[in-house]
Amino acid sequence: MATCTRTVWKVFTGCQRQLRARGPAHTGVSQMSVPVRTFAAVRAMKKEKKKEEAEKEVKKEKRVIDDKDRHKPYGKTAWAPVDDVYVMRFYPRTIHGAADAIDLLKNFQVLDFTPKNQAVFIDLKLDMKLEKKKRVDQFVSVVHLPHPFRTTENKVLVFTEDEDQVREAQLHGAMLAGGAELIQPILDDEISADFYVAVPEILQKLVALKSKLRKKFPKSKRGSVGVDVPKMLDLFKTGHEYLVEDECYIRTQIATLDMNKHQIYENLKNIVSDVCSHRPADKGPFIERAIMSTQASEALWFRSEDVLLKAADEKKKKKEEE
Repeated sequence: MATCTRTVWKVFTGCQRQLRARGPAHTGVSQMSVPVRTFAAVRAMKKEKKKEEAEKEVKKEKRVIDDKDRHKPYGKTAWAPVDDVYVMRFYPRTIHGAADAIDLLKNFQVLDFTPKNQAVFIDLKLDMKLEKKKRVDQFVSVVHLPHPFRTTENKVLVFTEDEDQVREAQLHGAMLAGGAELIQPILDDEISADFYVAVPEILQKLVALKSKLRKKFPKSKRGSVGVDVPKMLDLFKTGHEYLVEDECYIRTQIATLDMNKHQIYENLKNIVSDVCSHRPADKGPFIERAIMSTQASEALWFRSEDVLLKAADEKKKKKEEE
């Protein structure tokens, strides 16, 4: 009897469990199926929080190590080599004064038995950056060197329709002077010159030559457009042209090695001063790196700041004398 009651009780409790799990089979109200979510939703980050986190991230600044008070430079063997032959990467790069670099180039010529009249070049790297991601435009300039190294004068063509200016240009050594009749011969390569200058009145008629002349086309910024024709001819007949290439580099000849030290230095000073005049004065130094060399010598790094300081001192003295 006891076993029967136990069996009946187990069946009864099992039926109750099944009924609870299934729930009511029929109800008067329709029940909506609720989806079962097995994971927690990720809370979306607000844009403001992202901006705050981005501002908190501070860029790692490069650590500048002052090597002046060290017994040897950081990461190098010594300040200066003892032997004549040494591995350059183990020692700091030697930066000479401009005058000392000229003396070394002359000594190299004697030791290496190279030509005395070889060309002297400078290679400048410029800092063309300005505020707000702006840059200094690449420029072309003509400098009047105090000691010209070329034996022949440049050929200069003058565009003007004034007969008096044509005669004046011919008297001052212009290769050719004329008006719109010179346009077609230039397009046909029958006439070519080193420089082209013009008066303002004729510029509108010269538009057809822009694609042909390109950088040689007369422009007021370069000083090749003006009313004073003799002054322009004096500049461009003996002037030295240089330009910025590859966004920030200038490589140009300044003299020949057979010229004396003073003449080479004066030409260098004029070119460096003219280069720095193309950058606003309040933007800091313009030249990042300055190298001097000849056709057969090694490259010597020199300090362009010394040249600029001497040029500024000379200008002050001239003003005081006046």
